[in-house]
Amino acid sequence: MCSGGGGGVSAAINILSAITFLLAFAFLRLQPINDRVYFPKWYLKGARESPSHGGAFVRKFVNLDMRSYLKVLSWMPAALKMPEDELISHAGLDSAVYLRIYLIGLKIFAPITVLAFIILVPVNWTNSSLESSKVQHSDIDKLSISNIPVGSKRFAAHLAMAYVFTFWTCYVLLREYEIVATMRLRFLASEKRRPDQFTVLVRNIPPDPDESIGELVEHFFLVNHPDHYLTHQVVYNANKLDKMVKEKKKMQNWLDYYQLKYERNSSQRPTTKTGFLGCFGSKVDAIEYYTSEIERIEKEETEERGKIMKDPKSVVPAAFVSFRSRWGAAVCAQTQQTSNPTVWLTEWAPEPRDVYWDNLSIPFVYLTVRRLIIAVAFFFLNFFYVIPIAFVQSLANIEGIEKAVPFLKPLIEIIPRTIGEAIPMKATFFITYIMVDGWAGVAGEILRLKPLIIFHLKNFFLVKTEKDREEAMDPGSIGFDSNEPQIQLYFLLGLVYAVVTPFLLPFILIFFGLAYVVYRHQIINVYNQEYESAAAFWPSVHGRIIVALIVSQLLLLGLLSTKGAGQSTPVLLVLPVVTFYFYKYCKNRYEPAFVEYPLQDAMRKDTLERAREPGFDLKGYLMNAYIHPVFKGDEDDEKFSISDEPEAEQVLVATKRQSRRNTPVPSKYNGSESPSLPEIVNDQRL
Repeated sequence: MCSGGGGGVSAAINILSAITFLLAFAFLRLQPINDRVYFPKWYLKGARESPSHGGAFVRKFVNLDMRSYLKVLSWMPAALKMPEDELISHAGLDSAVYLRIYLIGLKIFAPITVLAFIILVPVNWTNSSLESSKVQHSDIDKLSISNIPVGSKRFAAHLAMAYVFTFWTCYVLLREYEIVATMRLRFLASEKRRPDQFTVLVRNIPPDPDESIGELVEHFFLVNHPDHYLTHQVVYNANKLDKMVKEKKKMQNWLDYYQLKYERNSSQRPTTKTGFLGCFGSKVDAIEYYTSEIERIEKEETEERGKIMKDPKSVVPAAFVSFRSRWGAAVCAQTQQTSNPTVWLTEWAPEPRDVYWDNLSIPFVYLTVRRLIIAVAFFFLNFFYVIPIAFVQSLANIEGIEKAVPFLKPLIEIIPRTIGEAIPMKATFFITYIMVDGWAGVAGEILRLKPLIIFHLKNFFLVKTEKDREEAMDPGSIGFDSNEPQIQLYFLLGLVYAVVTPFLLPFILIFFGLAYVVYRHQIINVYNQEYESAAAFWPSVHGRIIVALIVSQLLLLGLLSTKGAGQSTPVLLVLPVVTFYFYKYCKNRYEPAFVEYPLQDAMRKDTLERAREPGFDLKGYLMNAYIHPVFKGDEDDEKFSISDEPEAEQVLVATKRQSRRNTPVPSKYNGSESPSLPEIVNDQRL
């Protein structure tokens, strides 16, 4: 039974949508009024000026050069021209390596697609199993494994291709892991000085009855890292203050809006309502209302700051500890600090812009409990997902079911064949999904319709200065948290259906090719990355592709068992085992480059830097790098930082604690006030 052309109409609509988005972008990007929307990165770098200056009035908004419209697709080759080294310098290693995920998709699926269409498609097409079945199908479904009759010897071709596809995928992953690891080490060696290169995040600091968290951290690292410890910054629970700051900023934006509105029409004072979304409540003078709200929040901010400074409970058991050298930071970050492995936990500090301050205030024990809850939830999610899969798998044992429930024999004879034919034909759904979410989604990403509308609204209503116009551009950044899992879905679909339904592969291939070009353009011209991890995410990318590969192998194993090819089970079971050991090899061989910093490289970089800048004030550079953003730029910055650098020749370590457990010599300072370190050193010199 053949189905009609409804799917063809849907496919045509999706393709037309993607083409429309791309053509709309090609037209809109040429208009001077949109230049800051489609090329914001160059404006932020100061390398581009608005084309709307000078000339006829209409030229400030519309491009009247007809010749430029003949090259509407010139952005595609332009996006591919920039060499990778220049791209890294321009946008960072994270952006360049992110693009390599799409490049891996092209490298994996291009040869697989060719082989599948040369070998598997003819094998599938030259059968008539679907013609004699009662399963509803279309002509394109004849290209899938569903068209091969139960127990056919032609499944040997699919087994052989499963091995070929697995080995090719592993080869590409191995080469890419090696390339990215080399890129990372080269990038770290050539990278400019950054605070996170000298800083370690310390978690689970044990409480002490005699010392505050700040004093305890200083004491511990002066004793255990005397030659390398430089300074530290304790972490404050400033979440409530952070909400106040954000609320004040929102109020300030509204105040600016109404002041600008009043300047344009001074004959009437603007009003607003005090209720929900400004639509309910009593009507008041907008400027006076938001001015009073800002004053109220500022007063609450001051009170909250004072509370944080005075309340010891506002300090969480964590700190950012900075060292005199990268070598010293590497030793601390990559070693166990005490005989108790549950306290004084150290790890490399993230880049200051990458710190999620809200989570730092969560106790370490709570984080562990949350991870446990997620792990349990993940287990049960998979467990209940496996039940229907196991049920389908059990259908392969027809004899056992017939003996247990003989009255189901007619149904039992039908179900396995139906499943074996119907599952591969579900690829038509995923083809539609790829065109909607993949093709049209990527085309919508480059169109930037939402940022385009918001920019022009802000430009018309709020922009008063060049700084306001800069903030209105909102270039955004690569959404690693949302984009990367989406990419992994396409890897999963491609690997699962490569053997089962090859006609899905061209759609996957087009997605990776289109996405590579589009995101390369966006990275070069639009995105302004917020932080740089030096491709630390690559082991996760590699691991998820491996998981997708193993899932595809297991699903093929289950599918063939429903097609009367159960004798192939031992042959296919080899693939997951080999793939897992390949993953372990890559993990042991390359992952250390993404987790640890080689001491040799750290020492080399430190030596070169000291030779080039012998008088550099490293402590001044690191002093306020890890202060919570709500305290930066505030006059109270000094109160939230450690200001006294310990002397290198110091022999006594100041401490309030009664115990001598970690103090090399007896401390004579046991009072309530801790003397400064320079005073101690002077006492020892007398």
